Amino acid sequence: MTAAQPASGTDRNLHVVPDAPAAPAPAEVKILNAVQGTIGRNPAVLEAARGMSHFGEHSLGWLGISAVGALVDKPRRREWIGVGVGAFGAHAASVVIKRIVRRPRPNDPSVQVNVSTPSKLSFPSSHATSTTAAAVLLGRLTGLPLPAVLVPPMLLSRVVLGVHYPSDVLAGSALGAASAAIVLSAEKRLAK
Repeated sequence: MTAAQPASGTDRNLHVVPDAPAAPAPAEVKILNAVQGTIGRNPAVLEAARGMSHFGEHSLGWLGISAVGALVDKPRRREWIGVGVGAFGAHAASVVIKRIVRRPRPNDPSVQVNVSTPSKLSFPSSHATSTTAAAVLLGRLTGLPLPAVLVPPMLLSRVVLGVHYPSDVLAGSALGAASAAIVLSAEKRLAK
């Protein structure tokens, strides 16, 4: 007997089901619940998280900062453009990975979704990816500790909003750091 050729009437409903993405560990749902049940109850935190979500959507906020910097700071125009390239490239890489992994966003009844999303795919977080890439590149450009200042709030905001599991934002941040490293390496080669 094969799945395509059932042997008896009781087997008629058998069919081959493609492997589904791995469900997140219950611990990740517990973390979402803990974050939403504490700081996520504060209306100011929720509003700030929504604002960060809109700023980071499709890396547009980072692209805007990159464009303004390139226009205003002409001696470092290449580096400012690098910020935009890094943020957008990181975002694009995360979208490709999302389509391969196909992990659904949180869908537990205990998790409240507090913002709309452009897709139902969760892993990795594109916001975490582009924000980390932009923060690393902006930090190098300005000499400020921007990764430490910008990245944790963005990662936490995605959990507060209930649109990502903790592993989504951590993986996104790692991908963003790798994307920034690629841009920095390319800039060094171009400077020779």
